[in-house]
Amino acid sequence: MTTKKSIAEHTRPARPVKIAQFGGGVFLRGFFDWMLQKANDAGIYNGNAMIIRAKTRGADPLAEQNYTYTHVARDGENCDITVIDSVEGSISPADRPEDLLALAAIPTLETVVSNTTEAGIVYQYCEFSEDSVPETYPARLTRMLYERYRKGLNGLLILPCELIEKNGDTLCEAVKKHAADWSLGDGFNAWMDSECLFRNTLVDRIVSGKTDEEIDVPYSDNEINTSEFFHLWVIEGAEDSRLPFASIGMNIKWVRDVDEYRTLKVRILNGAHTSMIPYALLSGVETVGECMKTPITYNHLRACLFEEIIPSLGEEKAEEAIAYACEVIKRFDNPHICHRCEAISLNSVSKFKVRVLPSILEYRARYGKSPKNLIFALSQLIKFYKEGKPKDDERVIDLMRKGTLSEILSSTELWGEDISFLLPHFDLPQAE
Repeated sequence: MTTKKSIAEHTRPARPVKIAQFGGGVFLRGFFDWMLQKANDAGIYNGNAMIIRAKTRGADPLAEQNYTYTHVARDGENCDITVIDSVEGSISPADRPEDLLALAAIPTLETVVSNTTEAGIVYQYCEFSEDSVPETYPARLTRMLYERYRKGLNGLLILPCELIEKNGDTLCEAVKKHAADWSLGDGFNAWMDSECLFRNTLVDRIVSGKTDEEIDVPYSDNEINTSEFFHLWVIEGAEDSRLPFASIGMNIKWVRDVDEYRTLKVRILNGAHTSMIPYALLSGVETVGECMKTPITYNHLRACLFEEIIPSLGEEKAEEAIAYACEVIKRFDNPHICHRCEAISLNSVSKFKVRVLPSILEYRARYGKSPKNLIFALSQLIKFYKEGKPKDDERVIDLMRKGTLSEILSSTELWGEDISFLLPHFDLPQAE
Protein backbone atom coordinates (compact mmCIF):
# COMPACT_ATOMS: atom_id res chain seq x y z
CA MET A 1 0.00 0.00 0.00
CA THR A 2 1.39 3.38 -1.05
CA THR A 3 1.61 5.94 1.72
CA LYS A 4 0.24 9.33 0.78
CA LYS A 5 2.47 12.35 1.08
CA SER A 6 1.52 14.86 3.74
CA ILE A 7 -0.14 18.11 2.71
CA ALA A 8 2.72 19.77 4.60
CA GLU A 9 4.87 19.04 1.54
CA HIS A 10 2.64 21.28 -0.59
CA THR A 11 4.63 24.11 -2.17
CA ARG A 12 3.40 27.36 -0.68
CA PRO A 13 3.73 30.55 -2.74
CA ALA A 14 5.48 33.43 -0.98
CA ARG A 15 3.05 36.28 -0.29
CA PRO A 16 3.15 39.38 1.91
CA VAL A 17 1.17 39.38 5.15
CA LYS A 18 -1.81 41.67 4.61
CA ILE A 19 -4.33 40.36 7.15
CA ALA A 20 -4.29 40.11 10.94
CA GLN A 21 -6.79 37.39 11.79
CA PHE A 22 -8.01 37.29 15.40
CA GLY A 23 -9.19 33.71 15.80
CA GLY A 24 -8.10 30.52 14.08
CA GLY A 25 -11.18 28.39 14.63
CA VAL A 26 -12.97 26.37 11.99
CA PHE A 27 -15.36 29.20 11.07
CA LEU A 28 -12.79 31.70 9.85
CA ARG A 29 -10.79 28.88 8.28
CA GLY A 30 -13.86 27.82 6.30
CA PHE A 31 -15.23 31.28 5.59
CA PHE A 32 -12.67 34.08 5.33
CA ASP A 33 -9.55 31.99 4.66
CA TRP A 34 -11.46 30.09 1.96
CA MET A 35 -12.40 33.37 0.28
CA LEU A 36 -8.85 34.63 0.66
CA GLN A 37 -7.52 31.50 -1.03
CA LYS A 38 -9.95 31.87 -3.92
CA ALA A 39 -8.80 35.46 -4.40
CA ASN A 40 -5.14 34.47 -4.32
CA ASP A 41 -5.71 31.59 -6.73
CA ALA A 42 -7.59 33.89 -9.13
CA GLY A 43 -4.73 36.38 -9.16
CA ILE A 44 -6.81 39.33 -7.94
CA TYR A 45 -5.11 39.37 -4.54
CA ASN A 46 -1.63 38.65 -3.26
CA GLY A 47 -1.56 38.32 0.49
CA ASN A 48 -1.65 35.98 3.46
CA ALA A 49 -3.29 36.06 6.89
CA MET A 50 -1.49 35.75 10.21
CA ILE A 51 -3.65 34.12 12.88
CA ILE A 52 -3.65 35.60 16.38
CA ARG A 53 -4.65 32.88 18.82
CA ALA A 54 -6.90 33.96 21.67
CA LYS A 55 -5.50 31.54 24.23
CA THR A 56 -2.71 29.02 24.29
CA ARG A 57 -4.01 25.47 24.04
CA GLY A 58 -0.76 23.76 23.25
CA ALA A 59 0.87 23.68 19.85
CA ASP A 60 -1.13 24.94 16.89
CA PRO A 61 -2.13 21.80 14.93
CA LEU A 62 -1.89 23.75 11.68
CA ALA A 63 1.81 24.27 12.33
CA GLU A 64 2.40 20.54 11.91
CA GLN A 65 1.07 20.88 8.34
CA ASN A 66 3.03 24.03 7.49
CA TYR A 67 -0.22 26.00 7.89
CA THR A 68 -1.75 24.25 4.90
CA TYR A 69 -5.07 22.40 4.96
CA THR A 70 -7.99 21.35 2.79
CA HIS A 71 -11.42 22.94 2.85
CA VAL A 72 -14.42 21.03 1.49
CA ALA A 73 -17.68 22.91 0.80
CA ARG A 74 -20.68 20.78 -0.21
CA ASP A 75 -24.40 20.57 -0.56
CA GLY A 76 -26.64 18.34 -2.68
CA GLU A 77 -25.54 19.96 -5.95
CA ASN A 78 -22.11 21.53 -5.38
CA CYS A 79 -18.72 20.37 -4.14
CA ASP A 80 -15.64 22.55 -3.84
CA ILE A 81 -12.32 21.13 -2.60
CA THR A 82 -9.68 23.81 -2.03
CA VAL A 83 -6.16 23.60 -0.67
CA ILE A 84 -5.71 26.57 1.66
CA ASP A 85 -2.13 27.87 1.71
CA SER A 86 -2.96 31.52 2.48
CA VAL A 87 -2.36 31.30 6.23
CA GLU A 88 1.15 32.58 6.92
CA GLY A 89 1.30 31.22 10.47
CA SER A 90 -0.03 31.87 13.95
CA ILE A 91 1.11 33.76 17.01
CA SER A 92 0.17 33.47 20.66
CA PRO A 93 0.44 36.88 22.37
CA ALA A 94 -0.10 35.28 25.77
CA ASP A 95 3.20 33.45 25.30
CA ARG A 96 5.13 35.93 23.13
CA PRO A 97 3.64 39.43 23.31
CA GLU A 98 6.43 40.76 21.11
CA ASP A 99 5.00 38.79 18.18
CA LEU A 100 1.81 40.87 18.22
CA LEU A 101 3.78 44.10 18.13
CA ALA A 102 5.94 42.74 15.33
CA LEU A 103 2.80 41.88 13.35
CA ALA A 104 1.48 45.39 13.95
CA ALA A 105 4.68 46.81 12.47
CA ILE A 106 4.44 44.96 9.13
CA PRO A 107 4.10 47.70 6.47
CA THR A 108 1.99 45.53 4.11
CA LEU A 109 -0.75 44.94 6.71
CA GLU A 110 -4.11 46.24 5.47
CA THR A 111 -7.00 44.39 7.09
CA VAL A 112 -8.14 42.95 10.42
CA VAL A 113 -10.66 40.10 10.47
CA SER A 114 -11.98 38.54 13.67
CA ASN A 115 -14.31 35.92 15.05
CA THR A 116 -13.90 35.76 18.81
CA THR A 117 -17.58 34.77 19.42
CA GLU A 118 -20.14 37.11 20.96
CA ALA A 119 -18.09 37.13 24.18
CA GLY A 120 -15.00 38.47 22.40
CA ILE A 121 -15.95 42.07 21.72
CA VAL A 122 -16.08 43.30 25.29
CA TYR A 123 -14.49 46.25 27.04
CA GLN A 124 -12.58 45.34 30.19
CA TYR A 125 -10.36 47.89 31.85
CA CYS A 126 -6.68 47.01 31.84
CA GLU A 127 -3.37 48.82 32.25
CA PHE A 128 -1.09 49.78 29.36
CA SER A 129 2.30 48.09 29.19
CA GLU A 130 5.18 48.51 26.78
CA ASP A 131 6.41 44.97 27.39
CA SER A 132 3.20 42.92 27.42
CA VAL A 133 -0.14 42.83 25.66
CA PRO A 134 -3.60 42.63 27.26
CA GLU A 135 -5.92 39.63 27.14
CA THR A 136 -9.09 40.89 25.44
CA TYR A 137 -9.48 41.30 21.70
CA PRO A 138 -10.40 45.04 21.74
CA ALA A 139 -7.44 45.84 24.01
CA ARG A 140 -5.04 43.84 21.84
CA LEU A 141 -6.35 45.57 18.75
CA THR A 142 -5.86 48.96 20.42
CA ARG A 143 -2.27 48.01 21.24
CA MET A 144 -1.69 46.95 17.61
CA LEU A 145 -3.15 50.15 16.19
CA TYR A 146 -1.13 52.30 18.55
CA GLU A 147 2.04 50.50 17.48
CA ARG A 148 1.25 51.26 13.82
CA TYR A 149 0.50 54.89 14.65
CA ARG A 150 3.81 55.32 16.47
CA LYS A 151 5.69 53.87 13.51
CA GLY A 152 3.92 56.14 11.02
CA LEU A 153 2.20 53.27 9.20
CA ASN A 154 -1.15 53.17 7.40
CA GLY A 155 -4.40 52.46 9.18
CA LEU A 156 -6.45 49.29 8.70
CA LEU A 157 -9.79 48.07 7.40
CA ILE A 158 -11.35 46.30 10.41
CA LEU A 159 -14.00 43.64 9.77
CA PRO A 160 -15.33 41.88 12.87
CA CYS A 161 -17.40 38.76 12.14
CA GLU A 162 -18.80 38.34 15.67
CA LEU A 163 -22.58 38.06 15.69
CA ILE A 164 -23.40 41.05 17.85
CA GLU A 165 -25.42 44.05 16.84
CA LYS A 166 -23.29 46.75 15.18
CA ASN A 167 -20.14 44.73 15.72
CA GLY A 168 -17.87 47.27 14.03
CA ASP A 169 -19.27 50.23 15.96
CA THR A 170 -19.09 48.30 19.24
CA LEU A 171 -15.48 47.27 18.62
CA CYS A 172 -14.54 50.85 17.70
CA GLU A 173 -16.14 52.16 20.89
CA ALA A 174 -14.17 49.66 23.01
CA VAL A 175 -10.91 50.58 21.27
CA LYS A 176 -11.52 54.28 21.94
CA LYS A 177 -12.20 53.54 25.62
CA HIS A 178 -8.85 51.79 25.89
CA ALA A 179 -7.18 54.70 24.10
CA ALA A 180 -8.68 57.06 26.67
CA ASP A 181 -7.70 54.81 29.59
CA TRP A 182 -4.13 54.70 28.33
CA SER A 183 -3.97 58.44 27.48
CA LEU A 184 -2.75 57.67 23.97
CA GLY A 185 -3.41 61.25 22.92
CA ASP A 186 -5.38 63.32 20.43
CA GLY A 187 -2.98 62.47 17.62
CA PHE A 188 -3.72 58.75 17.89
CA ASN A 189 -7.47 59.39 18.02
CA ALA A 190 -7.27 61.60 14.94
CA TRP A 191 -5.20 58.94 13.13
CA MET A 192 -7.79 56.29 13.97
CA ASP A 193 -10.65 58.47 12.77
CA SER A 194 -8.94 59.27 9.47
CA GLU A 195 -7.00 56.07 8.76
CA CYS A 196 -8.98 53.17 10.25
CA LEU A 197 -12.36 51.92 9.06
CA PHE A 198 -14.44 49.84 11.46
CA ARG A 199 -17.24 48.19 9.45
CA ASN A 200 -20.40 46.51 10.73
CA THR A 201 -20.73 43.09 9.12
CA LEU A 202 -22.86 39.96 9.04
CA VAL A 203 -21.59 36.49 8.16
CA ASP A 204 -23.62 33.46 7.12
CA ARG A 205 -22.14 30.01 6.50
CA ILE A 206 -22.45 26.74 8.40
CA VAL A 207 -18.89 25.54 8.97
CA SER A 208 -18.77 22.12 10.57
CA GLY A 209 -15.03 21.65 10.95
CA LYS A 210 -13.37 18.25 10.94
CA THR A 211 -15.19 15.22 9.62
CA ASP A 212 -14.85 11.48 10.20
CA GLU A 213 -15.81 10.95 6.58
CA GLU A 214 -13.06 9.86 4.19
CA ILE A 215 -12.35 12.71 1.77
CA ASP A 216 -10.75 11.60 -1.48
CA VAL A 217 -7.63 13.75 -1.79
CA PRO A 218 -4.19 12.59 -3.02
CA TYR A 219 -2.38 13.50 0.22
CA SER A 220 -2.81 13.05 3.97
CA ASP A 221 -4.41 15.93 5.87
CA ASN A 222 -5.38 15.79 9.55
CA GLU A 223 -7.00 19.24 9.49
CA ILE A 224 -9.58 18.95 6.70
CA ASN A 225 -12.27 21.55 7.30
CA THR A 226 -15.84 21.22 6.00
CA SER A 227 -18.79 23.51 5.39
CA GLU A 228 -21.92 23.95 3.40
CA PHE A 229 -21.51 25.49 -0.06
CA PHE A 230 -23.67 28.53 0.73
CA HIS A 231 -21.86 31.63 1.99
CA LEU A 232 -22.77 35.29 2.54
CA TRP A 233 -20.84 38.26 3.91
CA VAL A 234 -22.74 41.52 4.29
CA ILE A 235 -20.51 44.56 4.93
CA GLU A 236 -21.81 48.02 5.73
CA GLY A 237 -20.43 50.91 3.71
CA ALA A 238 -18.90 51.58 0.32
CA GLU A 239 -16.92 48.80 -1.36
CA ASP A 240 -13.27 48.82 -0.32
CA SER A 241 -10.47 47.92 -2.73
CA ARG A 242 -8.59 46.14 0.07
CA LEU A 243 -11.20 43.39 -0.10
CA PRO A 244 -11.82 42.68 -3.81
CA PHE A 245 -13.28 39.19 -3.30
CA ALA A 246 -16.70 39.98 -4.79
CA SER A 247 -15.08 40.43 -8.21
CA ILE A 248 -14.56 36.65 -8.48
CA GLY A 249 -18.09 35.71 -7.48
CA MET A 250 -17.79 35.56 -3.71
CA ASN A 251 -21.19 36.34 -2.18
CA ILE A 252 -20.21 39.64 -0.55
CA LYS A 253 -22.72 42.48 -0.35
CA TRP A 254 -21.64 46.05 0.42
CA VAL A 255 -24.78 47.71 1.78
CA ARG A 256 -25.97 50.93 3.36
CA ASP A 257 -27.35 49.22 6.46
CA VAL A 258 -26.56 45.68 7.62
CA ASP A 259 -29.41 45.54 10.15
CA GLU A 260 -32.08 44.28 7.76
CA TYR A 261 -29.92 41.26 6.95
CA ARG A 262 -28.70 40.76 10.50
CA THR A 263 -32.04 40.45 12.28
CA LEU A 264 -33.36 37.60 10.17
CA LYS A 265 -30.09 35.69 10.13
CA VAL A 266 -29.23 36.01 13.82
CA ARG A 267 -32.75 35.41 15.13
CA ILE A 268 -33.61 32.53 12.80
CA LEU A 269 -30.46 30.57 11.87
CA ASN A 270 -28.35 31.34 14.92
CA GLY A 271 -31.36 31.54 17.23
CA ALA A 272 -32.49 28.12 16.07
CA HIS A 273 -29.07 26.64 16.81
CA THR A 274 -28.80 28.22 20.24
CA SER A 275 -32.34 27.35 21.33
CA MET A 276 -31.82 23.70 20.33
CA ILE A 277 -28.23 22.78 21.20
CA PRO A 278 -28.34 22.54 25.04
CA TYR A 279 -31.49 20.42 24.83
CA ALA A 280 -29.84 18.22 22.22
CA LEU A 281 -26.69 17.69 24.28
CA LEU A 282 -28.70 16.86 27.40
CA SER A 283 -30.66 14.36 25.28
CA GLY A 284 -27.52 12.68 23.97
CA VAL A 285 -27.85 14.05 20.43
CA GLU A 286 -24.39 14.86 19.05
CA THR A 287 -24.85 16.61 15.68
CA VAL A 288 -27.27 19.02 14.02
CA GLY A 289 -28.01 16.34 11.41
CA GLU A 290 -29.08 13.97 14.18
CA CYS A 291 -31.21 16.76 15.68
CA MET A 292 -33.12 16.90 12.40
CA LYS A 293 -33.83 13.17 12.57
CA THR A 294 -34.67 13.03 16.30
CA PRO A 295 -38.36 13.87 16.92
CA ILE A 296 -37.94 15.71 20.24
CA THR A 297 -35.22 18.06 18.98
CA TYR A 298 -36.72 18.51 15.50
CA ASN A 299 -40.18 19.30 16.89
CA HIS A 300 -38.66 21.67 19.44
CA LEU A 301 -36.74 23.45 16.67
CA ARG A 302 -39.83 23.90 14.50
CA ALA A 303 -41.91 25.09 17.45
CA CYS A 304 -39.30 27.70 18.41
CA LEU A 305 -38.98 28.92 14.83
CA PHE A 306 -42.53 28.96 13.52
CA GLU A 307 -44.54 29.50 16.70
CA GLU A 308 -42.38 32.07 18.46
CA ILE A 309 -39.24 33.43 16.74
CA ILE A 310 -40.96 34.32 13.47
CA PRO A 311 -44.11 35.76 15.16
CA SER A 312 -41.83 37.91 17.35
CA LEU A 313 -40.53 39.62 14.19
CA GLY A 314 -43.98 40.97 13.27
CA GLU A 315 -46.44 40.36 10.44
CA GLU A 316 -44.59 42.63 8.03
CA LYS A 317 -41.61 40.26 8.04
CA ALA A 318 -43.53 37.00 8.27
CA GLU A 319 -43.40 35.95 4.61
CA GLU A 320 -39.68 36.60 4.25
CA ALA A 321 -38.93 35.03 7.63
CA ILE A 322 -40.89 31.85 6.86
CA ALA A 323 -39.09 31.42 3.55
CA TYR A 324 -35.73 31.91 5.22
CA ALA A 325 -36.60 29.51 8.06
CA CYS A 326 -37.56 26.79 5.57
CA GLU A 327 -34.23 27.29 3.81
CA VAL A 328 -32.40 27.11 7.15
CA ILE A 329 -34.03 23.77 7.96
CA LYS A 330 -32.82 22.42 4.61
CA ARG A 331 -29.33 23.68 5.36
CA PHE A 332 -29.36 22.04 8.79
CA ASP A 333 -30.34 18.78 7.09
CA ASN A 334 -27.42 18.88 4.63
CA PRO A 335 -26.13 15.26 4.68
CA HIS A 336 -22.58 16.44 3.97
CA ILE A 337 -22.40 18.56 7.12
CA CYS A 338 -21.37 17.00 10.43
CA HIS A 339 -21.94 20.01 12.66
CA ARG A 340 -21.24 18.90 16.22
CA CYS A 341 -23.50 20.25 18.93
CA GLU A 342 -20.57 20.41 21.33
CA ALA A 343 -18.73 22.81 19.02
CA ILE A 344 -21.79 25.04 18.63
CA SER A 345 -22.24 25.14 22.43
CA LEU A 346 -19.13 27.29 22.98
CA ASN A 347 -20.06 30.44 24.99
CA SER A 348 -23.75 29.53 24.91
CA VAL A 349 -24.83 32.13 27.47
CA SER A 350 -23.55 35.11 25.49
CA LYS A 351 -24.97 33.52 22.34
CA PHE A 352 -28.41 33.11 23.96
CA LYS A 353 -28.32 36.73 25.10
CA VAL A 354 -27.75 37.97 21.53
CA ARG A 355 -29.58 35.36 19.48
CA VAL A 356 -32.62 34.21 21.49
CA LEU A 357 -33.38 36.60 24.34
CA PRO A 358 -34.49 39.39 21.95
CA SER A 359 -37.09 37.00 20.47
CA ILE A 360 -38.40 36.21 23.96
CA LEU A 361 -38.66 39.88 24.88
CA GLU A 362 -40.28 40.95 21.60
CA TYR A 363 -42.75 38.06 21.71
CA ARG A 364 -43.80 39.18 25.20
CA ALA A 365 -44.15 42.78 24.01
CA ARG A 366 -46.32 41.78 21.04
CA TYR A 367 -48.50 39.12 22.64
CA GLY A 368 -48.47 39.89 26.36
CA LYS A 369 -47.26 36.42 27.34
CA SER A 370 -44.04 34.44 27.38
CA PRO A 371 -43.10 32.08 24.53
CA LYS A 372 -43.20 28.62 26.13
CA ASN A 373 -40.80 26.90 23.73
CA LEU A 374 -38.10 29.55 24.04
CA ILE A 375 -38.54 29.59 27.82
CA PHE A 376 -38.06 25.84 27.72
CA ALA A 377 -34.90 26.41 25.67
CA LEU A 378 -33.64 28.81 28.37
CA SER A 379 -34.39 26.25 31.07
CA GLN A 380 -32.39 23.66 29.13
CA LEU A 381 -29.51 26.12 28.76
CA ILE A 382 -29.40 26.57 32.54
CA LYS A 383 -29.66 22.83 33.11
CA PHE A 384 -26.82 22.23 30.64
CA TYR A 385 -24.53 24.60 32.56
CA LYS A 386 -25.45 22.93 35.84
CA GLU A 387 -25.30 19.30 34.71
CA GLY A 388 -23.45 19.19 31.39
CA LYS A 389 -20.00 20.12 30.16
CA PRO A 390 -20.23 23.75 29.04
CA LYS A 391 -17.34 25.53 27.36
CA ASP A 392 -17.34 29.14 28.45
CA ASP A 393 -15.58 31.72 30.58
CA GLU A 394 -14.97 30.22 34.02
CA ARG A 395 -16.84 33.04 35.75
CA VAL A 396 -19.91 32.48 33.58
CA ILE A 397 -19.83 28.74 34.29
CA ASP A 398 -19.46 29.45 38.03
CA LEU A 399 -22.40 31.87 38.07
CA MET A 400 -24.62 29.43 36.19
CA ARG A 401 -23.57 26.35 38.14
CA LYS A 402 -23.78 27.79 41.66
CA GLY A 403 -26.62 30.28 41.27
CA THR A 404 -30.26 29.64 42.08
CA LEU A 405 -32.72 30.07 39.22
CA SER A 406 -33.71 33.46 40.61
CA GLU A 407 -30.08 34.58 40.92
CA ILE A 408 -29.29 33.43 37.38
CA LEU A 409 -32.24 35.21 35.80
CA SER A 410 -31.65 38.44 37.71
CA SER A 411 -27.96 38.59 36.75
CA THR A 412 -27.32 41.63 34.58
CA GLU A 413 -23.76 40.34 34.12
CA LEU A 414 -25.12 37.31 32.27
CA TRP A 415 -28.01 38.82 30.30
CA GLY A 416 -27.36 42.56 30.23
CA GLU A 417 -30.60 43.10 32.16
CA ASP A 418 -32.69 41.56 34.93
CA ILE A 419 -34.97 38.91 33.37
CA SER A 420 -36.25 37.46 36.64
CA PHE A 421 -39.78 38.38 35.52
CA LEU A 422 -39.59 35.15 33.49
CA LEU A 423 -39.28 33.06 36.66
CA PRO A 424 -42.99 32.17 37.02
CA HIS A 425 -42.98 30.62 33.53
CA PHE A 426 -40.31 28.01 34.22
CA ASP A 427 -42.85 25.39 35.23
CA LEU A 428 -44.21 25.30 31.70
CA PRO A 429 -44.13 21.81 30.15
CA GLN A 430 -42.09 21.00 27.11
CA ALA A 431 -43.84 21.86 23.85
CA GLU A 432 -45.18 18.86 21.95
